Amino acid sequence: MMSKIMCRNTLPRVLIILAGMITAASLASSHNYTDALSKCILFFEGQRSGNLPPSQRMTWRKDSALKDGSDVGMDLVGGYYDAGDNVKFNFPMAFTTTMLSWSVLEFGNLMGSDLQQAMEAIRWGTDYFLKATNVPDSVVGVVGDPIGDHSCSQRPEDMDTPRTSYVVTKEKPGSEVSAEIAAAFAASSLVFKDSDNNYSTLLLNRSMQVFEFADKYRGSYNDSIGEGACPFYCDFSGYMDELLWGASWLYKATGAADYWNYVRENIDKMESTVIRNFNGDPVSYINGAVTEFGWDSKHSGINVLVSQWVMTDPNNSSPFILNADKFVCSILPESPTQKSVTYSPGGLLFKPGGSNLQHSTSISYLLMVYAGYMKATNKVVNCGNNVVITPDRLVNFTKGQVDYILGSNPLGMSYMVGFGPQFPQKIHHRGSVLPSLDQHPQHIDCRGGDVYWQSQGPNLNLLTGAIVGGPAENDTFQDSRYNVPQSEPTTYINAPFVGVLAYFKSLFPQLNPRK
Repeated sequence: MMSKIMCRNTLPRVLIILAGMITAASLASSHNYTDALSKCILFFEGQRSGNLPPSQRMTWRKDSALKDGSDVGMDLVGGYYDAGDNVKFNFPMAFTTTMLSWSVLEFGNLMGSDLQQAMEAIRWGTDYFLKATNVPDSVVGVVGDPIGDHSCSQRPEDMDTPRTSYVVTKEKPGSEVSAEIAAAFAASSLVFKDSDNNYSTLLLNRSMQVFEFADKYRGSYNDSIGEGACPFYCDFSGYMDELLWGASWLYKATGAADYWNYVRENIDKMESTVIRNFNGDPVSYINGAVTEFGWDSKHSGINVLVSQWVMTDPNNSSPFILNADKFVCSILPESPTQKSVTYSPGGLLFKPGGSNLQHSTSISYLLMVYAGYMKATNKVVNCGNNVVITPDRLVNFTKGQVDYILGSNPLGMSYMVGFGPQFPQKIHHRGSVLPSLDQHPQHIDCRGGDVYWQSQGPNLNLLTGAIVGGPAENDTFQDSRYNVPQSEPTTYINAPFVGVLAYFKSLFPQLNPRK
């Protein structure tokens, strides 16, 4: 079994090795990854809810939702709006926080001056989650009535729709949202361990408490808070993956045998078939759960995370390494078992459902991390038919996805707002579409923003760094506020991309002059 000290001290070696994996990819298709990383992190400031700090750089955003939680006698001010609306969905917000934390743990020493900004983005989430879990045996799952919010087109600063707080309890449990928050706490506790040990300890203690609640009182928040979660962020893959994800992160943070035993004893209890959220409707995904990773399904993320400490341990490697290898072989186009994704003519990977770039960024992140673990142990993946995947191949493949997103695609379109000469101008995002308080200090009522949505001109405010849902499978893109799957940004698209960009920033420093 791996000790706590071994788990933490593996990271520097992996980073050093990974940083040395210089590929032969053409520099002509590369981009200014330093600039992209800075903007990718800056995006989170545009999603902030609550009292904005003096250090706020995206200055067209102002304070909002300052009475959140008052309906249940709690202070729930803060956190992030998940996408282009004004609801705080804590399930995807927690996944965002976990992924930002994992990005810093793996690649933080490659971020340079952006590391502090990344840590501030994490803390904005964890400060809020401390509030959302402050009452024992209860966890806040959502803040803001989604139906009411989606019926209006108001900027966050003007909201007068109901700010309902949806809470899961012992009687009405929500294991998935609670366990994901526990994972976020555990991962972030490692981020702050050296810089703020007291805060790190607070996060770790709260992680253990929330995980115990999630595991002891099992049930889905779909049933407990109903329209607060569905159809927007229904959990269609069950909550067992979140429980194992949370336990894995708690083991990484504590080294406690109980958490590792929990993972080993329950790994076979995860769902073998994933039912995915397709625009609010359940769609069975027959290719198997081991290929899934995102805000709803943590399956392949668990295997890759755990692989770090079991890769050279035959007694504990099953089924984690086997499943992580299956994940790799399900993605790479040359693999004979590649069935979990399709590819556009321009090379972008696709999974069924909307907001496709969430899959490209999250899968790219897992492949980059697994490449580092493989390189550290001289491992390759055999996909059959004499197809052998090396760590360098994973890096090159991931670079293709990154470069496509940043503009190396048939349209020459960067799908990150504010990056490159051509990027989406009419994204689906309230704060970006409507004039800021600086431009229009008067209150905008429920339908008062319609005229701005109907405008043929670009959005009035630049949501710098936002990665939108992305192109269609034929590489076309409709720059329209009304094409939500293509034009809406989300926090969980950006979060895994932070770590990936940090790696490529270090790999190609000659391309990355600081702007």
